[in-house]
Amino acid sequence: MKRKELFEFEDFNWFPSTIRTGMTNLILVLHKMMGTTEVLSKLIIDLRQKAHFDTVVDLGSGSGGPMPDVVKHVNTITPNDKLRLILTDLHPNSKLVKTINSNSNTSIRYHETPVNATNLAKAPKGLKTMIASFHHMNPIVAKNILQSASENKVPILIFEIAKNNIPFLVWILLLPISLSILIVMSLLMTLFVKQLSLSQIIFTYIIPIIPIAYAWDGQASLMRTYTFEDIETLIEELESHYYDWEISDAKKENGKKLGYYVMGYPK
Repeated sequence: MKRKELFEFEDFNWFPSTIRTGMTNLILVLHKMMGTTEVLSKLIIDLRQKAHFDTVVDLGSGSGGPMPDVVKHVNTITPNDKLRLILTDLHPNSKLVKTINSNSNTSIRYHETPVNATNLAKAPKGLKTMIASFHHMNPIVAKNILQSASENKVPILIFEIAKNNIPFLVWILLLPISLSILIVMSLLMTLFVKQLSLSQIIFTYIIPIIPIAYAWDGQASLMRTYTFEDIETLIEELESHYYDWEISDAKKENGKKLGYYVMGYPK
């Protein structure tokens, strides 16, 4: 496989939640800048033509990610066939769960108990999504997730905003420049964070832990992302007469490519 098993700060349990939240806020800004909402909305609407579902179950949601905005956007396009969204995580944050579930918007809920993406039989029913999170899974776990979707005949949509198309040696040589660019970008992107907290300001502009961690994780994720060939290797043993797989570039309305997707659904 071309994918490299590098570390990301946000994968560590000891990583401070304050810094993690700050990085998540930057990722949300990035998704909005890149137009992820529109791309994912189109993919979900297209997938509804191939598989029936009225609920989206987002796996590895963490602090929420872009899916709340995506589902809201889909519901404005298809007001007569609205979707519900259930956010899930292997380690759900109890405070975040309480905050989201106390909201008046009943179409979005956070599942209170842990959900293991490798055992989808026990997950809430609906389309399973993994947004910019599949690369965090090592090949064994990644294959188990795909196998669980296939065996349980549940639709799944995996989206990665990055593509692993740079030789590893080139990545290493360019790393100092790439990290510097991302650090500067994070300083600017912070200005667009909704509900900007004092802690994020401090750990961005005074003690720049968030920009440094964000820059490294962003670069590491490039090399951790599965290529098309990697995905094909994972699913080659999962061939089924009852389940289809689709791997392709994701595209914006103007035809420009934005990452890629893996779509699985029962025939």
